[in-house]
Amino acid sequence: MACPHVSSSALSPPRPTQSVYREDCTLCFDSIDTPGGLDVCLHCFNGGCASERQHGKHHAQSAKHPLAVNIQRTRKRKHREEPPQKMFKLAINAETEEDRYDTVTKVKCFECGKDDLPKEGQLGEVVDGVMKANTFARQEEAKAWEQEMIPCEHTLCLEQEQSRHIEEQGLGGCSMCDLKENLWLCLTCGNLGCGRAQYGGVGGNSHGLAHTDTTGHPVAVKLGSLTADGSADIYCYSCNEERVDPELVAHLAHWGIDIAGRQKTEKSLTELQIEQNLRWEFSMTNEDGKELKPMFGEGLTGLKNLGNSCYLASVVQSLFAMPEFQNRYYRPNEKIPYTERPAEDLEIQLRKMADGLLSGRYSKADTDVIASEETTEQPHQKGLAPAMLKHLVGKGHEEFSTMRQQDAFEFLLHLLKLVSRSQAPAHAQYKDVADPVEAFRFVMEQKLQCLSCKKVRYREDEMENMSVAVPIKRLTKDVNMENTTPAPGEKGKDKEPDEFEPVTLKQCLDDFTAAEQVELNCSACGNKGFSKQSWFKTFPTILAVNARRFEIVNWVPTKQDVPVIVDDGVLDFETYRSKGQQPDEELLPEDAADSAGGSTGFTPNEGALSMLEGMGFPRIRCEKALHATGNQDPEAAMQWLFEHMEDPDIDEPMDLSGGAGAGAATAGAVDPEQIEALGNMGFSAPQARQALKETGGNVERAVDWLFNHPDAVGDFGDDNAASAQTVPAVEKKAAEDNKPAHFKLQSIVCHKGSSIHAGHYVAFIRKEQGWTLFNDEKVALGGDVEEMKKFAYIYFFRREAA
Repeated sequence: MACPHVSSSALSPPRPTQSVYREDCTLCFDSIDTPGGLDVCLHCFNGGCASERQHGKHHAQSAKHPLAVNIQRTRKRKHREEPPQKMFKLAINAETEEDRYDTVTKVKCFECGKDDLPKEGQLGEVVDGVMKANTFARQEEAKAWEQEMIPCEHTLCLEQEQSRHIEEQGLGGCSMCDLKENLWLCLTCGNLGCGRAQYGGVGGNSHGLAHTDTTGHPVAVKLGSLTADGSADIYCYSCNEERVDPELVAHLAHWGIDIAGRQKTEKSLTELQIEQNLRWEFSMTNEDGKELKPMFGEGLTGLKNLGNSCYLASVVQSLFAMPEFQNRYYRPNEKIPYTERPAEDLEIQLRKMADGLLSGRYSKADTDVIASEETTEQPHQKGLAPAMLKHLVGKGHEEFSTMRQQDAFEFLLHLLKLVSRSQAPAHAQYKDVADPVEAFRFVMEQKLQCLSCKKVRYREDEMENMSVAVPIKRLTKDVNMENTTPAPGEKGKDKEPDEFEPVTLKQCLDDFTAAEQVELNCSACGNKGFSKQSWFKTFPTILAVNARRFEIVNWVPTKQDVPVIVDDGVLDFETYRSKGQQPDEELLPEDAADSAGGSTGFTPNEGALSMLEGMGFPRIRCEKALHATGNQDPEAAMQWLFEHMEDPDIDEPMDLSGGAGAGAATAGAVDPEQIEALGNMGFSAPQARQALKETGGNVERAVDWLFNHPDAVGDFGDDNAASAQTVPAVEKKAAEDNKPAHFKLQSIVCHKGSSIHAGHYVAFIRKEQGWTLFNDEKVALGGDVEEMKKFAYIYFFRREAA
């Protein structure tokens, strides 16, 4: 009897914008390469494993979607002599799937119990559409190496000097040295100068840049990159970016250069960057030069790099090495409730990640690797592709939704925020759930003391991390700081690298908790001057410390390799515990505290404020920037600072005298629709009104504010004006914490490279076997952890049991 479901009118091939999950299961990391393959639903294109877990079958039964195509593939053996494909743009020209794999498909009907239906008619079209569709993972990976080049005002409004014909022999060398390659033509005056030394051994003395510094001519073209179709490397030194020149043919003809007759003779900056990205190898050898031992088993599973996703892999590996995240999300014996879109459910994707990393079922040597007779390298894992989690976590975020390299610490903060948000809906669906981020939370107590009358004001702030500035002191003087930021794809001038004085973590913490003077008016005595100091009121179970080694070079934050010495044993933080109000201290009156900044209606985020001040910005400007951008994101605040550098009142203190909730939107009425939107999320109208006033009427930032201020009383405004006068301000008091503040380093996230937007992140995690390196899909025992601890970007400490 024929299956009646194959003729369903509901069957149709996937639309171009529709996600097709035909690479791995949406509930686990079983894939089309796993024995049994993957069942892709022909109704909604969800991917479910066909192994012992039978997630494909469970989906069919729960969604009442009977038809699925089972896909299984096996790797073809590749002949080693095949030459690699040539790279022409910032994209990986990989082999096709047909070149690499043998793929077998068959159509199942779970309701009829048939597992090899003929792929004919409408059913055949749907299966063909599934197999040809851009998969979800591929849609994301397609963005991995794409780099959009755009024109700028300097290329669009380029003014050229009087034209002249440059003879062919005049294009053969630098005007200031003997170099005959890596040559850049100034489009303004026709000067030819060499570039900086480039990756791959190409020489350069930066005479093109020297010409620009002397003349101010902004745009140059790399001669060796010119092709007959009009493409070339264009660099704008004024923007410090690669650009395109829509009138390149005419601009070159101005100097007698016929682009139609040019042939590309050198690698472009894009090609050089691809080679750098593809060849980047974090050292997988020990001090003796021996290969590190690959590790396999539970908790030892690597994550595949999706292009520039090492920042995600290092943070996720560190988090899921913590018992709090393991207990919360690794529940192998608990069935996951059905949901229509599991790939868009953060709870499910975090459980999928926990199962993938902790179960050990995917931690196996890559059997597709054929070791040559000349090498002793041991095969590592294939690694799990975190495409679904990356897409979900980055959804709606201006930066994390892209495939560009990101700052691992900012990603950590973003992920922890999303995890905390997801706990409320999870309570209604799952049993015994606890917010794992609670282990990161602690309370800092800030003491504000008038330098004249000595009266004090205390305030408590809940935090989830520390961002400490690392003192930067050079051992060798950098005599050319203005040229330390090279153009993309180029190295700086050949000179001795800077060396820095090592500092201890204790020095960084001493500076963080040291008293500083701030200019505030005290209405109790009229003095203009206070000291401000912060200590730990409580200590967290997990202390995340971001070591900031940045300084501003040409208005660009540049990372400097300052060694930070961290003891591998137990660290005593008791020195930094707050002693609270002392018997001989007199509190400032409330009105005086208001003038001193205690209740201005705006409290700058301490972590973000420290990061901005560590970059060299004055405190008043930092506070203004954070106030204007939602008080969360230091990068957004820094961008605001650059845009408002010329404001005449940029250095004037903020006037937030409008009372509680004063801010950009305080004076005006709050949009009732915005209050209703927040009300639909479970917030009361007073809370919503206060949050919207605090964040300038931005709903998304208001949600962030509410989650960061759970005890906010709210602005009763139009609801009950009388009540607003009688409701007292409520301060969250920290619970007693009398346990010893002893911590031990458990994991570190390390960054190699001079910029957070380039280079490579890895994680070192303390396991039972010893320190273990997680380098994307490679997991190995040991490595140069003692050296890397000195240059870690994020330190995770665990509090020792009392």
